[in-house]
Amino acid sequence: MSENDIFEMDSVSDTGELEGDTELGMIDEEVVYPEEFLPTYHSIKEGTRITKTQLAEFNNKPDSLFFNDGVRRIDFILVYEDEDKKDYEKRHTFQRRKRRREYFEASLMKMGVELEATQSVIDEKLMFVKVHMPWEVLCTYAEVLHIKLPIQPNDLSSRPSPWRYFSCITKHFYPNEELISKETEYFTAPFEKDRLDYFYIKDKDVFFTPSMRSRMAYYILSRAPYEIRGNIKKFGITKLLDGGVYKAAYPLHDCRFNVRSTEEGCPNERFLLYEEWAHPKSFYKMQPLDLIRKYYGEKIGIYFAWLGFYTIMLTMAAAVGLGCFIYGYKTQETSTWSKEVCDPEIGGNIVMCPQCDRFCNYWRLNTTCESSKKLCIFDNYGTLVFAVFMSIWVTLFLEFWKRYQAELEYEWDTVEFLEQEEPPRPEYEAKCIYERKNPVTGVKEKVPYTACGRCVRVSIGMGTVLFWILLILASIVAIIVYRLAVFFAFSKKLRNQDLKQLEPLKEYVTPQMATAVTASLISFVVIMILNILYERVAIWITDFELPRTKTDYENSLTLKMFLFQFVNYYSSCFYIAFAKGKAVSYPGQPVYLLGKYRNEECDPGGCLFELTTQLAIIMGGKAIWNNIQEVLLPWVKNLIFRYCTRVASEKVIPRWEQDYQLQPVSKLGLFYEYLEMVIQFGFVTLFVASFPLAPVLALVNNLFEIRVDAWKITTQFRRVMPEKAQHIGAWQPILQGIAILAVATNAMIIAFTSDMIPRLVYYWSFSVYPYGDHSNNTMEGYIDSSLSIFNTSDFSKSSVPATESGLITTCRYRDFRYPPGHPRQYEHNVYYWHVVAAKMAFIIVVEHIVYLTKFILSYMIPDVPYAVKEQIKREKYLTQVILHETNLKLVTKRLKPFGEESVNDTEVKLAMEELELDF
Repeated sequence: MSENDIFEMDSVSDTGELEGDTELGMIDEEVVYPEEFLPTYHSIKEGTRITKTQLAEFNNKPDSLFFNDGVRRIDFILVYEDEDKKDYEKRHTFQRRKRRREYFEASLMKMGVELEATQSVIDEKLMFVKVHMPWEVLCTYAEVLHIKLPIQPNDLSSRPSPWRYFSCITKHFYPNEELISKETEYFTAPFEKDRLDYFYIKDKDVFFTPSMRSRMAYYILSRAPYEIRGNIKKFGITKLLDGGVYKAAYPLHDCRFNVRSTEEGCPNERFLLYEEWAHPKSFYKMQPLDLIRKYYGEKIGIYFAWLGFYTIMLTMAAAVGLGCFIYGYKTQETSTWSKEVCDPEIGGNIVMCPQCDRFCNYWRLNTTCESSKKLCIFDNYGTLVFAVFMSIWVTLFLEFWKRYQAELEYEWDTVEFLEQEEPPRPEYEAKCIYERKNPVTGVKEKVPYTACGRCVRVSIGMGTVLFWILLILASIVAIIVYRLAVFFAFSKKLRNQDLKQLEPLKEYVTPQMATAVTASLISFVVIMILNILYERVAIWITDFELPRTKTDYENSLTLKMFLFQFVNYYSSCFYIAFAKGKAVSYPGQPVYLLGKYRNEECDPGGCLFELTTQLAIIMGGKAIWNNIQEVLLPWVKNLIFRYCTRVASEKVIPRWEQDYQLQPVSKLGLFYEYLEMVIQFGFVTLFVASFPLAPVLALVNNLFEIRVDAWKITTQFRRVMPEKAQHIGAWQPILQGIAILAVATNAMIIAFTSDMIPRLVYYWSFSVYPYGDHSNNTMEGYIDSSLSIFNTSDFSKSSVPATESGLITTCRYRDFRYPPGHPRQYEHNVYYWHVVAAKMAFIIVVEHIVYLTKFILSYMIPDVPYAVKEQIKREKYLTQVILHETNLKLVTKRLKPFGEESVNDTEVKLAMEELELDF
């Protein structure tokens, strides 16, 4: 090798610009570093020498995951823009950023991290900093983070699958085993450097997986200082990204998603995930959860495990709901109630009272014929059975998920994750200026606020949350006022018998239906707009509260966002289900909202169909909007970015620069994915009595959601930062709360929103109290008995119709009141009180039966399977044995200095007994 074939990696021009691929560490003369950083600076400034031949070979490997030497693996990438190539006017800001960056990189090297920089192929202003974690550093931080690693292969035989007899069929629904082979199971223990010999290490290069290496690298990046001013120490890559010092920081994908890498030793896990998981052709296959967890980390893995389990459980609910819907659809024509409404001799002769003051006209009951038939699809006895079934289903779902989650916790080594000390967030550590005594350790520690300061922060946060919830409720009131105002206009137009242009649709378009559809659309738009505001407010409040750990931060933000979303999405549904039409009095003395708007009334069959319409619009619109946000926007952004930064075909784009062209991962990660699914879970469970097709829609949406999310994170986004997670976090108690609330809401919907209880009272009352002409066990005459009579001469001056016809002396309205001329005219009759008593009895009985069943199921189904408990005990035993052997060797070493002859059998035996007592 000649001297001409060797050149210095570090070369600084007279202007201070970096030339070529550079090993970081050069610092500006104006920057003053602490003395402990100077040795690191000088050692790096000497540079690394490589041959031009080696560099040429490297440039022909665009998917290389190593430094220029081809030996050191890239564990993280930092991207910044070279300030020396910027305009002179902004040079001061750029110099400050440069000083911070150089200090930060010097800190990283002082902590043992190795760095290497290279210039962008596309944009000469961009610099990519490669981060490598040496073996000693990996061992140190693996112990700090309590990472569990293999100690020996799992010797417990797993129970055979009950589906093994159908393997010739089921194998087609699982990932190709030739591509994604089943991994060997190991017993694991928290890593300790001093006991390295007891861990199952075949090859140091692959002992720590890429996701582990990236997690440890990010831990260091989050705690390396970049500036010290007096006693104030500023640190963390997050602040540098927010301040523009770095443009991006991310771990590398191991290859292109659609092309297998030819690099030696590359596992091609991204390619395998795309082929067997994210590709549309694999939509029918089960998810390769172990590979997802290995590549993206436990947090991503547990999300997709939960989503897949939820989707599988939905198949049973969807099948029963679809059967209930088909039953209602088949019986809509034969329902006695709908027949009487549509019968010209019955419904055609019933004149209904105007539903608004002055401008509304009288109308015939048979004009609601089509909506009455549609109502029978959802308001039937099958709905009652389905509501009870869903209350049991949600319990089974949560209990079986706990068992499945326990299995994943063991397989993925997260059983004791939360028992370990989770490190504080860098944002928390940066503001620790007060001292307090730790009540557990008794040691003084730094905290960012006093007890009084914490109370102030929490109080301000709670006040802000309450204010925004009231703002949501104000928007709902505004929509209610819109409904009242617009209903009058629709009633005036659509009840006009001379309106020829709507003649083909007059049977289907009623004032209630037109108002419900337009109000639902407006409500959906308002929900989407407010969501954007709530997100920023919730993040600001949580940042202001300054939670200590990342888990605390996520739990606090989760609770706030769900509370916002719960009120935002469900408040309009609660209004229709439990408030609309419940306080309208009777035509001669209506109830007014704000003293001006007359309260809305439901159709003669109730408000159930309107609630169904509201749910269908919000669920459908939300699914479409989310897919646009999650799929279309990232794809379009990446397309535009590639077009704007396209390069000549002869230039080879390295792996780190290919990933930089992808979309950055959101700071909140999976938060929005969980939130979307939990809100959907609420629609499926809370209001399922009004919409049996909700599980069907949710199932179809989730089948797409799994593959869309998989395609999105595999092809359109940079690699997600791998994180540990034991379970789904704060979403678990939220799901349990929804499950408990769902029993009450569904029972109340059947009792107060649907017309089922009055029909049952009428149906079974022939032997106790025959209402009207009802003298046999049928539903004949129910319509007449469910509508009260009003004398048109009793209208008040403000509510009398402007187009009143003298031929109409009485009209009917939905209520159970005594007729005019009765000593207690317009007061509630006995039938009303019987119905109220039946509704209350129904709610109490159904709730107690369902809650008792839920309690029994929860007690009978253990949260952790027996086989998993055995494996956990076995693993703990092996860990104790290893600790025992290690401690025994330490005792032997301590005794040896006294001479071999002094170490008698009695002393060794006593030492062993002492160790055994410890266990």
